[in-house]
Amino acid sequence: MNSLFNFRHAIADTGIRVSPLGLGTVKFGRNQGVKYPSGFELPSDQDAANLIAQGKDLGINLIDTAPAYGTSEERLGPLLKGQRHDWIICSKVGEEFELGQSTFDFSAAHTRRSIERSLQRLQTDMIDLVLIHSDGNDLDIIDNGEALGELEKLKQEGLIRAFGMSTKTVAGGIEAAKRSDCVMVTYNLNQPEEKPVLDYCAQHHKGVLIKKALASGHIALDDSTDPIQASMDFLYAHPAVSSAIIGTINPRHLADNVSKALTTLNRLACADAKR
Repeated sequence: MNSLFNFRHAIADTGIRVSPLGLGTVKFGRNQGVKYPSGFELPSDQDAANLIAQGKDLGINLIDTAPAYGTSEERLGPLLKGQRHDWIICSKVGEEFELGQSTFDFSAAHTRRSIERSLQRLQTDMIDLVLIHSDGNDLDIIDNGEALGELEKLKQEGLIRAFGMSTKTVAGGIEAAKRSDCVMVTYNLNQPEEKPVLDYCAQHHKGVLIKKALASGHIALDDSTDPIQASMDFLYAHPAVSSAIIGTINPRHLADNVSKALTTLNRLACADAKR
């Protein structure tokens, strides 16, 4: 099987099925305050459109954005015109990024305003998946914030299809999974500490999106090992992984990432078939 079209993973019981790789778009709209190893220029509209088309041709159907990603949402609206049905859009609430600084607001009012603004920016009447963008105080946001409850209401109203949280702690990830459809966690060869969250999600059929799947470009192994292939082998070895978000604006890197993901996924499929 030579395309990600052949692989789709369910997000809980929402009816949403995502490709094992998702296209992250922070680099479409923001190049300040990011943790990549080298600087970069934002892509032109044509380059961004070409990358989206390439991703779709390779079988990717998940695109990840956020208000905190600079102009990413505003750019995606026109870029996805006429192909909305081809994409599962994941966006966020809670974090704003202006003048080089992040601020956070987890109130019900801000959550609703943020969704209404994202709907306008993305030029759609529904967002498939919305995650709370944690500031690191996961449990406080869950226990004392209003965002999770408001996202539940927005789901009931049909403005979003599923919701969850992008967390930064094991305890927060597990608690968020208990109360929502999906979590986004950091999990890679350099940072495996949040594995207990994946274990919980596998046991309870919750969706898991992986951020920093390649450690924001910092994965480094010995010269005899391909770090991208090793990363894909590591990620998909865990059955909870719904999709790994890859934030690239380089067409060659995107094709290489998909090729290596398919190498791993096909190997795992063959092993399953022999059991």
